[in-house]
Amino acid sequence: MAQNVDPAAAGSGAAWKGSDSGTAITRGSVSKRLQQELMTLMMSGHKGISAFPESDNLFRWIGTIDGAAGTVYDGLRYKLSLEFPSGYPYNPPTVKFLTSCYHPNVDGEGNICLDILKDKWSALYDVRTILLSIQSLLGEPNVQSPLNVAAAQLWSNQSEYKLRLHEAYARQLKS
Repeated sequence: MAQNVDPAAAGSGAAWKGSDSGTAITRGSVSKRLQQELMTLMMSGHKGISAFPESDNLFRWIGTIDGAAGTVYDGLRYKLSLEFPSGYPYNPPTVKFLTSCYHPNVDGEGNICLDILKDKWSALYDVRTILLSIQSLLGEPNVQSPLNVAAAQLWSNQSEYKLRLHEAYARQLKS
């Protein structure tokens, strides 16, 4: 796929006459924003988070987050995918765990239940904010709104939860 092409818009073509220039302008402004965010993230020096465009496509990124110190996720590293729509930053990116993540707010497909990625999204958020929020969510799940009910029920027993978490993490490393 061509550089800086929105994957959602790539297959649609020019369905409406005259829409090409507006789409190109939108993609250009989103590309500019994403380039700025990449530079900001690279210069921020935040330990435990990183993200870079996948290949030459600014609309698809691969991110990593390390589990925060003092949490059961300490020492674990997770890979995520971030896909930015043509309406970014007014519409949130789609963010999923690529590394299997045993967590109350993450399902078996890697989908994340986090309000800032849904109804609480703001154009003020950026990739750094998203990654920091997910990193924070690891240690502070919302067990009242679980995607993984078993993990949510086990959360109150931290020693048992940590054992289950590390078993699941080790299994996924072997596969």
